Amino acid sequence: LPLALAIHYGSRAEITDAVRDIAAKVQRGELAPEQIEEATIANHLYTATLPDPDLLVRTAGELRLSNYLLWQLSYAELYVTEACWPDFTVQELHKAFGAFRGRVRRFGGVV
Repeated sequence: LPLALAIHYGSRAEITDAVRDIAAKVQRGELAPEQIEEATIANHLYTATLPDPDLLVRTAGELRLSNYLLWQLSYAELYVTEACWPDFTVQELHKAFGAFRGRVRRFGGVV
């Protein structure tokens, strides 16, 4: 399995870098503005080679994304636990997976 570490990472900076890269391509004539699609942006993010997460486990009862993978988490399921990260156990992970299994994934659609 691939391992990705987000060290000194901020999603706003990631999106800003992607927009700058795309703007430079437009300026050089390599890309027309009307050719810019969601995939164009996704392909310029730091995580371009990784699939978007299906599940985000948020520890310590926090109910915010904290500038983390703002683009990539668009359709992720969120699971919040009161356990703090150092105390997050395999049992807590199984709870998160159980909650995820019970979700109806709509990816922005209506059931």
